[in-house]
Amino acid sequence: MACVLETPLRMSVLSEVTASSRHYVDRLFDPDPQKVLQGVIEMKNAVIGNNKQKANLIVLGAVPRLLYLLQQETSSTELRTECAVVLGSLAMGTENNVKSLLDCHIIPALLQGLLSPELKFIEACLRCLRTIFTSPVTPEELLYTDATVIPHLMALLSRSRYTQEYICQIFSHCCKLRHWHSCGFKSSPQPLLCANVSGFSTAKKGPDHQTILFNHGAVQNIAHLLSSTSYKVRMQALKCFSVLAFENPQVSMTLVNVLVDGELLPQIFVKMLQRDKPVEMQLTSAKCLTYMCRAGAIRTDDNCIVLKTLPSLVRMCSKERLLEERVEGAETLAYLIETDVELQRIASITDHLIAMLADYFKYPSSVSAITDIKRLDHDLKHAHELRQAAFKLYASLGANDEDIRKKIIETENMMDRIVNGLSESSIKVRLSAVRCLHSLSRSVQQLRTSFQDHAVWKPLMKVLQNAPDEVLVVASSTLCNLLLEFSPSKEPILESGAIELLCSLTQSENLALRVNGIWALMNMAFQAEQKIKADILQGLSTEQLFQLLSDSDVNVLMKTLGLLRNLLSTRPHIDQIMSTHGKQIMQAVTLILEGEHNIEVKEQTLCILANIADGTTAKELIMTNDDILQKIKYYMSHSNAKLQLAAMFCISNLIWNEEEGSQERQDKLRDIGIVDILHKLSQSSDPNLCDKAKTALQQYLA
Repeated sequence: MACVLETPLRMSVLSEVTASSRHYVDRLFDPDPQKVLQGVIEMKNAVIGNNKQKANLIVLGAVPRLLYLLQQETSSTELRTECAVVLGSLAMGTENNVKSLLDCHIIPALLQGLLSPELKFIEACLRCLRTIFTSPVTPEELLYTDATVIPHLMALLSRSRYTQEYICQIFSHCCKLRHWHSCGFKSSPQPLLCANVSGFSTAKKGPDHQTILFNHGAVQNIAHLLSSTSYKVRMQALKCFSVLAFENPQVSMTLVNVLVDGELLPQIFVKMLQRDKPVEMQLTSAKCLTYMCRAGAIRTDDNCIVLKTLPSLVRMCSKERLLEERVEGAETLAYLIETDVELQRIASITDHLIAMLADYFKYPSSVSAITDIKRLDHDLKHAHELRQAAFKLYASLGANDEDIRKKIIETENMMDRIVNGLSESSIKVRLSAVRCLHSLSRSVQQLRTSFQDHAVWKPLMKVLQNAPDEVLVVASSTLCNLLLEFSPSKEPILESGAIELLCSLTQSENLALRVNGIWALMNMAFQAEQKIKADILQGLSTEQLFQLLSDSDVNVLMKTLGLLRNLLSTRPHIDQIMSTHGKQIMQAVTLILEGEHNIEVKEQTLCILANIADGTTAKELIMTNDDILQKIKYYMSHSNAKLQLAAMFCISNLIWNEEEGSQERQDKLRDIGIVDILHKLSQSSDPNLCDKAKTALQQYLA
């Protein structure tokens, strides 16, 4: 019977709660304006800190009526102000509350309210707008749909300290930059440690918002607020600058030269870094200086970075700081030092930072005094953010220096922590663990030792299965390094089905994944046995190979040419591959040599021809192709020495005396004028060209 009664009981409780809330809504419709005002004030008192009451009132339709009263010119200023206060309180509830308010078109109503001459009402509207825009469910675009809004907000900044605080906060939250992860590449036909995976890049959307605010005078209007007597105003102005400066050279260069009370902004930011200032202020000013430095407005060797910003951020990583402070400090420091070797070295020896970060994995400590249960519960739930930040900072620290990488790997249980991080449920932790692994994988020594001891290729291959693109980019970059010829992980990775995975990456719409897929295949093919090369060609398919050779991105093209060059090495392999794919390869070579490509691409293509010319039977594909022979001749006389040298390698391989048929090939090449060019090149001022030409001429004289 209890089970039967359960539902009716719940319904009766709900109806009682709803009924107790209904009289608040009913009073909004009273014909007496004074009673309406009294009802709104009582509603305000009832909803403070009461999420259930907030939800009830939204369900009962309070929001449309409150918005109606707020917009009526016949409503008193006091009533309109109280309506804005109640709406702001409702917005402080759950995300669903905010969604309900947005569905009722609250933002246009509040923005309209900002046109009122009454300051108290304007402040209430701004406070409510601040609450709504700081919610993650509110699209920041809503601030920019009407072009008159931003200039009006700039004009309101001077009205009061509350307008200053709320407007700066709105700007900070409506200029969000969404991180995405891109991979930078260097082109080389040889196996190469895949580097430069950046974890701090922004989509177009952010800078557009920055530009709108900048063009409407945000810097000039907000700068003087840094000398406000109100701490909250100073903080919100500071936060606003940190968002405006991020990855924006235009804003950063402007900030460097702004004067406030006769002092330059960087000097003001440095003062705000001092230990006697609140931690929030120290962190945010460190962010401003970091972002200005990364945007090129402050030199990396400037004292304000080396002696002030960097040590302050390291200080934020100590275990005395709160979890949020440690996370923010580590992530900002990771961004500051990410691309600068000297800053990485300084950071690594500051306050035992590498060892300090190891504590991020032991938090919260089981032996710490449990004085605040709520705080402990919060820290347990958010401890993954510490691990993410630690991995990110380790990745930046170990980006370039072998000694730093060694120290990181020697930190207690470091490789185990990375391996565990690769399988964490939090995608952010997985991403930073992969980034850390990628940074450490640039070390030849570690690839041969620690990486092998911990079999990191296993969890890495697992990460590569059905991962989001941002994880795939970094994981595939790491895989490139694990597939280098000297890496002990190469063989087990091959056996685990890597070729199929990498071939599928080359078909991705994501450019970085295409590059990484082909780069890893290129590394795999270097000095590989014939079966592996055959598997690569089969997995890639001729059609896909030529699709990559016609890719619009030069990185893809260079890596594909590098793959071909590595496939076409050692004579038996060259002859085998050219016997099955020769026609298509020669066609691709011709198209590239005829096309509008840079010197590096054409040099790489000529090197492929030189490899083909080294084959026993494959060289006939060149000798019977007059078009290709004319192209080799053309590049021997080119103005660029690299192309001349590459073309010379082709000729040398074709005319080598000890090989069968060399006489006929020499004669044919003499007939098309190659010997005359060799005589000219033997007088070249370039010693490499001169030596190569003389060696080739000796083949004719032998």
